[in-house]
Amino acid sequence: MAKKKAKTTEAKPTIGWLDDETDQPVIAEHVRRLDTFLAAVADGRIDEEELKAQERRLVAVMKDVEPRLDPELHAKVTELLCELVAYDLMQMMHGLCQSRPKTVFRG
Repeated sequence: MAKKKAKTTEAKPTIGWLDDETDQPVIAEHVRRLDTFLAAVADGRIDEEELKAQERRLVAVMKDVEPRLDPELHAKVTELLCELVAYDLMQMMHGLCQSRPKTVFRG
């Protein structure tokens, strides 16, 4: 009878969330190195299936992590996620505003 091989999970190296010198968030830099992200944005657009695939990956990680958190840490991680999404949306909106023409066309 063949022995079942024990499932081992190697710990991935810790990835810092902030730049050591500037305290600026660097999560987006890590995202830009994700194979799944790079494949999705390679053609310059995100289609419905790519978005759904990302949602499935997100939900899977959330389902894995959330039950491991005690209530106090759960509250802090929830706050962290909300602040991160707000920061990303604000950066996107700021970038859009900066790229708008500064003058109004009067024809």
